[in-house]
Amino acid sequence: MVGDIHTFLGQAAIYVSGAVGVWAAALAFAKRPLPRTFFWVAGLAITMFLVQVSLGLWMYQGGFDPGSAHLFYGVVILFTVAFAYVYRAQFERRPALAWSLFMLFMSGLGIRGWLNFLVWF
Repeated sequence: MVGDIHTFLGQAAIYVSGAVGVWAAALAFAKRPLPRTFFWVAGLAITMFLVQVSLGLWMYQGGFDPGSAHLFYGVVILFTVAFAYVYRAQFERRPALAWSLFMLFMSGLGIRGWLNFLVWF
C-alpha cells in the first residue's frame, strides 16, 4: 500500500516539478514575472517531493531496501531543498531563471532516483 503511494507520488512529483520548471523557463525567456499561481504549484511540487522522501524513509525503516543509489537521490533531494531555502535571497535577482533551474534539477533528481530503483528491481 505505502509502496504504491510512493511510486505514484514519485512519478507525479517528477511530472509536476518538470512542468513547473518548463513554465518558469518560458517566463524567463519571455522576461515576464512569475505569477502568484506559480508559487502555489511550485510549493505543491516541493511538498510532494518531501512527502515522497518521508514515505521512502518510512519504508526503509520498515525493512524495505531499494538500493543505495535510490536512497542517495532521496537524500540529495532533501539537501537540494535545504540549499534552495538557504539561498532563497539569490532567487530574487532573476526569479524565473532560478526557479526554472531549481525545479528542473529537482525533476532530474526524481528521474535519477526512479531509474536507479528500476535498475535494481
